[in-house]
Amino acid sequence: MMRWERPLVIDGDVHACPTCAEYRDWIVLCMRDDSVWLRCRAGHQVREPRLDAAWYNRNSGPADRFHPTREDGLRYLGH
Repeated sequence: MMRWERPLVIDGDVHACPTCAEYRDWIVLCMRDDSVWLRCRAGHQVREPRLDAAWYNRNSGPADRFHPTREDGLRYLGH
């Protein structure tokens, strides 16, 4: 998982949370099945089919820490 603080542009459009309309300060999660999920500051999560593991790897940089649970990782990232 990684933070994405700026607006997330996908296919030329700024992506907004379908539940609360937030458009910045995402947590981007790349799952074991290579799907990418977005979590907004309010805690809404949605799968984003236009993003994949290759996109995540190009944008994530090296991992600096591993967390035993997803919740620990979210806390570390401030969500």
